[in-house]
Formats: sequence, C-alpha cells, structure tokens
Amino acid sequence: MASVVYGSLCAGTSLDIQARFSAEAMALALAHRGITVCQGVPAMYAKLLEHLSARGEPFTAPSLRFLYAGGAPLPPALQREVETLFGLPLSNGYGLTETSPTVTQTPYTQHRSDGCVGVPIPGVEIRIVDLEGRDVEAGKPGEIWVRGPTLMKGYYRNPQATAEVMRPGGWLASGDIGRRDAEGALFIEGRLKELIIRSGFNVFPVEVEAVLNSHPAVSQSAVVGRDAGGNEEVVAFVELKPGATATPGELVEFAGRLLAPYKRPSEVILLPSLPASPSGKILKARLKALLQPTPSASTR
Repeated sequence: MASVVYGSLCAGTSLDIQARFSAEAMALALAHRGITVCQGVPAMYAKLLEHLSARGEPFTAPSLRFLYAGGAPLPPALQREVETLFGLPLSNGYGLTETSPTVTQTPYTQHRSDGCVGVPIPGVEIRIVDLEGRDVEAGKPGEIWVRGPTLMKGYYRNPQATAEVMRPGGWLASGDIGRRDAEGALFIEGRLKELIIRSGFNVFPVEVEAVLNSHPAVSQSAVVGRDAGGNEEVVAFVELKPGATATPGELVEFAGRLLAPYKRPSEVILLPSLPASPSGKILKARLKALLQPTPSASTR
C-alpha cells in the first residue's frame, strides 16, 4: 500500500491491480496495457519466466522502463534472467512493515548485480550491530537496526511485542541480518530467526538458496533448519521449472561443489510448488512444519 499504491497515486499515475497474482495476467498486462513500471517480489518474476518459457512465444513489454523487486531476497541468477528478458536493470531494495516500509533502495542510476539492496532512503538511518548492540565493522554481519520518521509507533495493542523490538534512541531491531560495504551499501544475509547453526557454524539460508537457484532446473528454493539432537541440519525445499528434471541427490552434489561442507544441504525435498502468500512470498513456516526432527546431528 505505501510503497506501490500510495507512491503511484502521489506521482499521478494509474495502477493496474490484480486481486491475486497470476503469471499469465502479469504477462498480458506488461504486453498490452502500457505498463511503464513493474514492482513485485522475486517469486513473481520467477513465475513469469516459467510461464513465458512454457508458452515458447516471443514476448515484449513495449512501454516498460523500470523494474523493481523487493519483499524477499533476490537471487542473482533470477536477476540476470529477468534483465536478459526485458533488457532493463532489475532494481532491488529492502524494507519492513514496521518502517512503512522502505529502508534502502538501489539508486535508479546505479545498477547493482551483486545482491546489494542499496542505501538508506532520505531521512532513514541504519546500524549493523552485534548481539550486545555494538556497531560492527564494515563488511561484518550483524542485526540491522533502523531509525527514522517512517518508523511505526508500535504494534497495535501489543506493548510487550513493541518493547521487544524497540531500542534506546528510537532504534528498531529488525531481526534481519545484514552487512554494509565500505561505501555504506547494504547486503541482506538472512533472518535471525531463520539462522541455522550447524556444528557451531552459522548458515544463512539465503546463501544456500542462491546456489540452488543457480541450477538450470530450479525455479525457486527455500532452506530451513531441522533439529538434529542438539544440532541443526540444512534442509532445502525445491520447486523445479516446468519440464525440467533433477534428482535430490544431483542438487545436493551441485550445492556441495559451491558451498562449504557445513552449508551443504543434508536433504533436498522436491515439491510441485512451494507454498506462497497471495503476493508470491514463500511461506517457510509451512515448510518447516513438514519436517520431523532427526535423532542425532548429521555429519553429511
């Protein structure tokens, strides 16, 4: 509502809104309805590519001039495919509902293809801190704290939840893990709640997902942790592209060639489709509910 609807109306544009996401409807709108700006979550673009590939016909979006992705990590492989299809850069950003929502964006004139989500928008500040709330050095991961005029007053009728995320000085502890480069640009590493600790090492699901998504047969993936008797295993749920074939063993081997041993998935589970919200965001809680704990830590 804030970043897409209100921003568009403030700029005096018209909006083409669908009741629920459909790759076919998205393709038709881009091709025939004069769409100049397209904003969506990465899963929307992945589904659009699948739809166009299955159709096997030439596709153009003659009026399109700006593409944006947000709401979830943008896999580099997906970014490259989208940019190749449209001949336009796919901009990226980061935000939270609690910050109304935008925190950072990649500047329109500064294309990035390295997973960067940009710099803070005017008036918004960010910090990267350790578990004690101390600022970390550039390049090191930590929790993202946010402060600015877009910050929420609090969770509705829930002062306890509000107190759990607010910090002295008006900072919001986002629960997201990120790092900043020497120029101050932000990179998202994952969620604190999703962090997998395997044999004492931190595993960020987004890194494993990026590797799996680079496989030519993979449409999208979601990585979660599974309890293994005081340890955690890395488990990946994978949705293949229509008509593509790959076995779980092949995907484990593929990931193992590109990841450190402790980041390698212990198991890959193939699903016809990954559960998603109406906007296309993958619902990891549903996937984790499918898992059963293993009796002991895995060394695979």
